[in-house]
Amino acid sequence: MEQFVVDAFTKDVFGGNPAAVCVVDAWPHEGLMQRIAMENRLPETAFVVPGAAPARDAGCAGTGGGEVPARIHAIRWFTPCGEIDLCGHATLASAFVLHRFFDTQARSFHFASPRSGALAAYVDEGRYTLDFPARPAAPMPVLPTLEEALGVRVEQLYRARDYMAVVADERAVRALAPDFLRLRALPDADGVIVTAPGAACDFVSRCFYPACGVDEDPVTGSAHCNLIPYWARRLGKRTLLARQLSARGGTLYCADCGARVRIGGYAALYARAQLTV
Repeated sequence: MEQFVVDAFTKDVFGGNPAAVCVVDAWPHEGLMQRIAMENRLPETAFVVPGAAPARDAGCAGTGGGEVPARIHAIRWFTPCGEIDLCGHATLASAFVLHRFFDTQARSFHFASPRSGALAAYVDEGRYTLDFPARPAAPMPVLPTLEEALGVRVEQLYRARDYMAVVADERAVRALAPDFLRLRALPDADGVIVTAPGAACDFVSRCFYPACGVDEDPVTGSAHCNLIPYWARRLGKRTLLARQLSARGGTLYCADCGARVRIGGYAALYARAQLTV
């Protein structure tokens, strides 16, 4: 099995979010995929089965519009603790791998996910732009247990797959030092997104997933399915620039397209290997 390790949402290795991408002819046994993800100990390991079915571009207008791709690629994502429903950085990494090593002439890559349906990535001058479903989060009362776990005052709280906590400013996001044991005990969500207006960009965030085996995710594409609708509405803008303020850091070029969102970024290859399993 061939595996690539790609740093996503960065132009340089050692930045952004690392993802393993395994390109396979058919799904390995689910238990094997999980063991590979556990062995990798990366935030995500993606498994991609290249396909041959035609696809139509059903996304919003923008990069790649009108192009009919040659194939649909099946994709699944595993954290060290289990399979998840959607992952942005590992999908971007998968598009990077397919484009660089398998189909250098393609300018769009369409994916089919058993848990999230149709997804796509478009290539334009080295930037990969994901076409993902928007997931607006619903408002809810602020949880004192969440504030205690984060150690910061939460101005607004929302929930979709994850909790999304809005705090006062970028300084508060940078200063976060969460209690991960308390975060792991929070009910009814995979993780916690913390966000605020940005000083040199439209908005910033940090993302924590201790229940999934990832205390802090360096750059979380899927979180922006929640963040983009919120900030587009709050700022009155369709296109936004975002930064995730983890130690590795990452830049995301975002667009609100109604039922869909666009999440763009760069990628860098770290490793290519053969797995002997």
